[in-house]
Amino acid sequence: MDRILKIVYCNPALHVSGGGERVLTVKANYFAEKLGYEIHIVTTDGGKYPPFFTLHPSVKVHQLNINYDDYFSPCRRVWEFFHKRYLHKKRLNRCLNQIKPDITVIMTRREVGFIASMTDGSVKIAENHVDKSRYMDSMNPHLSKFLPMWLKRRYRENIIASLSKLDKFILLTHEDEKAWTELHNLAVIPNPLTIIPDGVSRCENKRVIAVGRYEHQKGFDLLLKAWKEVANTHKDWTMHIYGEGILRENLQKQLISLGLEDSCFLEHHTLQIGECFKTSSLFVLSSRFEGWGLVIVEAMAYGLPVVSFACPCGPKEIIVDGVDGFLVEPQNIKELACKISYVIENEEIRKTMGYQASVNVHRYDIERIVPRWVQLFEELTI
Repeated sequence: MDRILKIVYCNPALHVSGGGERVLTVKANYFAEKLGYEIHIVTTDGGKYPPFFTLHPSVKVHQLNINYDDYFSPCRRVWEFFHKRYLHKKRLNRCLNQIKPDITVIMTRREVGFIASMTDGSVKIAENHVDKSRYMDSMNPHLSKFLPMWLKRRYRENIIASLSKLDKFILLTHEDEKAWTELHNLAVIPNPLTIIPDGVSRCENKRVIAVGRYEHQKGFDLLLKAWKEVANTHKDWTMHIYGEGILRENLQKQLISLGLEDSCFLEHHTLQIGECFKTSSLFVLSSRFEGWGLVIVEAMAYGLPVVSFACPCGPKEIIVDGVDGFLVEPQNIKELACKISYVIENEEIRKTMGYQASVNVHRYDIERIVPRWVQLFEELTI
């Protein structure tokens, strides 16, 4: 295809440092810089803040100023939600008709109920960055409190109906694809590697690392219990968990109650996570669920073997069990501790797995992922 594509991405905001925003920025920049595409990003929130990740100068950002996250009293929340939805649909339709893109891609579920009704004439694509159960259940919490079960069920049926109207629904894993039996417009394209490591770990430091938000999903409460068993035997090793979140205080209390003050540390979020990977010898993922597991790929890029729960969705497709890491039965604390200890106790295996991780992760290089997107775009815009 010789013509330059015009693509609009719809995302809630750009000022936050989440994995979704990082992936979007990497793809948008690559399309703009390497392929010469005209890229627009339309956001609903955070208009007074600059993008957290640096965008290519040619990428244009459009702010709809919906601000879904504004606080309202309980008696006004339902009305405000529907009012904001009305404004969102109206302003997005106007914006798309001004841009006249070839393709519109929604990055979250926020626009799925009305994106197919936009009158700009572009191809409509949705990306899913969580597994199916989370996608179907992530109703606005303010609204969910007031709805009966039958209405929630109808709501989920409407989601399926809305998704079926799209030209394509993009999933990150084949595991998730198998769950969407109601749809026939599916394609699987994994996220690209979002970092270029400036070196790899030698896997010699007695240091284990975990990264993620301090939230229930990430399972750090399970990791602390597993580390208690590991630390009893390997007193010269330390665990460092990098992140921020609402459960920091609870996790710190749990850490103290387990007597781990000298071997486990809750670190703050850092922009220098690459250096943290390079000075560690093992990465552990203790999540109860994931949409993909971008941090696994990043750790592997820095030459770290990975021990991970085989949770939905992502770890089972990223990690080659016994080759570049180990997969553990979800939420099995004892097995998690055993695999961590095994990697700690076997230096040569640890180093071999780390090297293999740095090799295997190249299948997610952006130069290998982007052609799959280009092929899809070409098929849909013929």
